[in-house]
Amino acid sequence: MASPSSTDSNGSSSSSPPITSMAADHLFTVLLLLPVESILSFAATCKRFSSLATSDALWESVCAREFGDSSVHALRSSLLPNFRNVAANPWMAMYKKVSRLDTVTCRRLLPDPDQLEGIPSPRASHSLNFISDCLVLFGGGCEGGRHLDETWITYVGNNSQTTVKWQKVSTGIPSGRFGHSCIAIGNYVILFGGINDRGVRHNDTWVGRVLSTENTAVGGGITFSWRLLDPELGSSRPPPPRGAHAACCFERKMVIQGGIGLYGLRLGDTWVLDPSEDFCSGTWHELLTYPAPPPRSGHSLTCIGGTKMVLFGGRGLGYEVMDDLWLLQMSEGGDLRWVQVVHENQKVPQGVSLRRVGHSATPILGGRLLIYGGEDSLRHRKDDFLILDIEAVKPIREQLPQPALNARRLQQASSSLWKRISVKGHKPNRRSFHRACGDQSGRFLYLYGGMVDGLLQPGEAAGLRFDGELFVVELFQ
Repeated sequence: MASPSSTDSNGSSSSSPPITSMAADHLFTVLLLLPVESILSFAATCKRFSSLATSDALWESVCAREFGDSSVHALRSSLLPNFRNVAANPWMAMYKKVSRLDTVTCRRLLPDPDQLEGIPSPRASHSLNFISDCLVLFGGGCEGGRHLDETWITYVGNNSQTTVKWQKVSTGIPSGRFGHSCIAIGNYVILFGGINDRGVRHNDTWVGRVLSTENTAVGGGITFSWRLLDPELGSSRPPPPRGAHAACCFERKMVIQGGIGLYGLRLGDTWVLDPSEDFCSGTWHELLTYPAPPPRSGHSLTCIGGTKMVLFGGRGLGYEVMDDLWLLQMSEGGDLRWVQVVHENQKVPQGVSLRRVGHSATPILGGRLLIYGGEDSLRHRKDDFLILDIEAVKPIREQLPQPALNARRLQQASSSLWKRISVKGHKPNRRSFHRACGDQSGRFLYLYGGMVDGLLQPGEAAGLRFDGELFVVELFQ
């Protein structure tokens, strides 16, 4: 039987597939629905498709889909001119550079030699956030087990400078503490909890905001303010007091998990703060779900792509240092639920020990985490940079029921879950309980402070000291 054919207006037969007559803008829309691998396969079919599938306009849209509009906006001004000079399709080249990341470049940012006032003292378990093109540093612990109550700010602008000028903008508000959490939501920061040098745990919530950054490029001042988020303005009780917990921003909300509560007890609860539009009030509620991560402290909780939160590591009830992974994400019913991610240690890069506490986990371009430093159960500090690609493994509940197929899929996925990357430039010393944050592009990360190796004191297994160095980590140039 003859195969079917179509007839054009002249009565002639044509066997061309319908896709060849599809308008270019329609094809463009279809391509944006496909995975990157499928777009590249589509480009290999013929010259006409190749031209469209490798166009700069399409790959700029792909980068926006994969990295987010805010990152693409920042990259357009800071990095795109460099790629235009070396690549015919700069957005496609930029995507490949990000997805194949295997090296970062580090450099120290020294205090401005002309700065007349003081600079932040060495510290650990502080907070560091990027808002309004500024780094906001608050609190922490220092030599002698003392807490700090200062807020420092420095303008970093376009990330091109080699020095920074710190400005102390407040003292005593909030009260001194370490092990608190502080997250950025737009141009605001929200701080919760912490421990002071008398061992008192806090459960107060503060909101900070950069009010002015006029003439910062030429030495102008920065105006910053803190205000207490009065629990009486909300409609619920706050979480129990704690420190050394983890927190992140998810859908304009603050999510906290775990930490060390009263009497030194490690906690495993999860709480969500929903602030008002003007950040003057907010409502706390506890997230009750099973299963849930075991109690811990010194771990990380990071939001990736605005759709899921990743919990990693920490120190457990028995003082053991952990290496487990959990996802907090929306269920089909629209509720946030914890799901454990199983990963196989034999698939970890050679020479890498995942177990750690006091590390940093920062979201970077491509929906991944850059994990740095921390320490093991013997307080041996680390200096490795690891990429965690959480999309490389499926949660248990998403795997197929057949045992053999389950094992095969898990093994294949886990092989690309972790990746160790090399470092160029001025590599930071081994450290733990430092803090890190990224700029709005996801291309630059800032590392400050922490505990580093120091002189060995009598009776100690390892020496340590507090550090006050600031580093910028550039993902690619």
